[in-house]
Amino acid sequence: MIVDTHAHLYLEQFDEDREAVLRRARGAGVSTIVMPAIDVPSIQDAVALCEAHEGLYAMAALHPSETKEATEEDFEAVVEWCSHPSIVAVGESGLDYYWDRSFDERQQHFFRKHIRLAIAADLPLVIHNREATDDILAILEEEAVRADAPEKMRGILHCYVDPPKVAERAWNLGFYVGVGGIMTFSNSEVDQYVKEVPLNQIVVETDSPYLAPEPNRGDRNEPAFVRHVAERLAEIKDLSLERVAEVTTRNARAIYELDDAHE
Repeated sequence: MIVDTHAHLYLEQFDEDREAVLRRARGAGVSTIVMPAIDVPSIQDAVALCEAHEGLYAMAALHPSETKEATEEDFEAVVEWCSHPSIVAVGESGLDYYWDRSFDERQQHFFRKHIRLAIAADLPLVIHNREATDDILAILEEEAVRADAPEKMRGILHCYVDPPKVAERAWNLGFYVGVGGIMTFSNSEVDQYVKEVPLNQIVVETDSPYLAPEPNRGDRNEPAFVRHVAERLAEIKDLSLERVAEVTTRNARAIYELDDAHE
């Protein structure tokens, strides 16, 4: 069985065939799907799906792109949602410097608030990073020093595309790396980077409906396609698919603590 650690199943791209998408996921051996939030309404939508289907879990956070207009009241709503039994992580939070650099400080402000929330709530943090690796790691390191309980800092660097030294630095802070469709692209260097990252530091994801892996590149992504990610990872590591599925599933269940209270 495989865990898709990052899929936006609540988005409108799945409104017409969500039940079929879930059936295909089960058919592909995907036992568990974790849904990141992007804003407060998406938390509610994800939790509703969790309550309707087994094997689904949710996160609570404000996506960095949403922080341009987000209010402190929005963040307080995130805090409240973190006590819901379907919520297994704070995410996705982080920094996105690709689209708009006009509110970097505001993004960083909310990122720090999410880090502190994750530590206070004793939940993993799932991080969105686009062209902001240095600042992401520097802020995490600063917050780890600041924290009363730095050992509670942990999580996943979602959509990992960086050199191995970044994975090592993240691991020292308690973070796995989440690899997805980009790793399967023929014009990407991510496969070579991931080759140097130990398997016990890796989880797999789709980021559905975005970034579908080969051979479905360009299509709407869905959780069943995480199997293609695992297959490519097995090729890179020269391991069996079964071994990759076993280890990445164990990693995902460990970081989201799915073997105890959330079973």
